[in-house]
Amino acid sequence: MLSIKALNYINLRWLGSSLALVLLVSGQAYAGYQSIVITVTKGFGLTLYASELGDAKGMALGDEGTLFVGSGKSGSINALVDSDQDGRVDKRYLISDELTSPEAIAFHDGDLYVAIEDRILRYVDIEQRLRRPGRPKEIYSKLPEESRKGTRAMRFGPDGRLYVAIGAPCNVCESPAPFGSIIAIDVDTGDSEQIATGIRDVTGLDWSPVDGKLWFADKGRDWMGDNLPADEINRVDIKGAHYGFPYVHAKDVLEPAYDKPKNLKVTAPVFELPAHVAPTGMAFYRGKQFPEKYHQQLFVAENGSWNRSSKVGYQIVMLDVADNQVLSRHTVVSFLDGEFPVARPYAVINAPGGAMYISDDLKGNVYRLYYKGIEPVAPQEQEQESTNE
Repeated sequence: MLSIKALNYINLRWLGSSLALVLLVSGQAYAGYQSIVITVTKGFGLTLYASELGDAKGMALGDEGTLFVGSGKSGSINALVDSDQDGRVDKRYLISDELTSPEAIAFHDGDLYVAIEDRILRYVDIEQRLRRPGRPKEIYSKLPEESRKGTRAMRFGPDGRLYVAIGAPCNVCESPAPFGSIIAIDVDTGDSEQIATGIRDVTGLDWSPVDGKLWFADKGRDWMGDNLPADEINRVDIKGAHYGFPYVHAKDVLEPAYDKPKNLKVTAPVFELPAHVAPTGMAFYRGKQFPEKYHQQLFVAENGSWNRSSKVGYQIVMLDVADNQVLSRHTVVSFLDGEFPVARPYAVINAPGGAMYISDDLKGNVYRLYYKGIEPVAPQEQEQESTNE
């Protein structure tokens, strides 16, 4: 079992075979317990919403508040229901455990969409069929199947089309389309359009609530050292624009293995993140529960480094966006306890009531981030907060 040490403060409900809320007071661990540290910006609280979800990756929220979570390694999709809206899961349903890496999922007009292998499947009217979801229908079969190195993201855009990011099947290479691109699919006709190309590894995308432009996070290549190249935050201003891969990384790091074509125009990233923080999920905050300075700002899940001499990332950050530019980057939740990762946040999504859900592909958890200034605080949590101040 684990005890949780609060910095500023954190409230974590750890759900396993039994329910436990264990808090570490004044830095002293109870006998037989291992202390871990999760750092949360003051004013916020964090709870464990669900656990034992495999390597929890992509998330999608249903119209009735059902949270769907896809897992790559276990091949499962789970549906989590908080029927009384108290911030705790009341019911849990297994949609399937026989899929091939259903990491990219999306919800639209009552249906759940899942990308597997070379296909996209649709579970019709899913929230009314959680107990017996039935067999999904294939609605698209033109995704590349060659390599699981080619990661994916999937989300419906404001135009009603399904946007799919298809990563490159390599660390660095020239790969044929649709690898390394973002496409938009009409799920009724199957017609598709290329939205962006020259991407490497995109698993997070969202549209600005201010002007409707598409933003996406792209992970830089490996094995160029601890500090090169930067990971990227990009924006689509021109449909079909090229974002550099594999010829140019970040704003100006040239790839030694390939020469950039002379007539290729490369769109530079809007913002450079530190190398190897590995941005995976992202979402503009559309709620009202957080303080006003967080409204319509971009939250990014930094999954964390795996081949760097010292670890970076493993956190949720907020990017302060104004006039289509990123002004600053602030840590909201850090899951890195020294060199020990407590979690690897993969996706972040807006939750009912103004909170946010965070998936963790290290421990198979989903966390719920909320603002304590609005949400009622339990007596035990209030005592813990005053102890740490």
